[in-house]
Amino acid sequence: MSKVLKLLNNVRKDEEGVTMVEYALLLGLISVVAIAAITAIGVAVNNKFSTACTSLSGTAC
Repeated sequence: MSKVLKLLNNVRKDEEGVTMVEYALLLGLISVVAIAAITAIGVAVNNKFSTACTSLSGTAC
């Protein structure tokens, strides 16, 4: 019984797995923010090109 309690206590104190989970969550959050930013920039650039094309040719491109 004492060995089981020692094993459970060691597992409870081990923080290596927790750190990996924290890094995974951080990586996921950074990925979501990056995708949102790239999408917003892409939409803005597309709008600018459409405006420039319309200004040059007089019709929608």
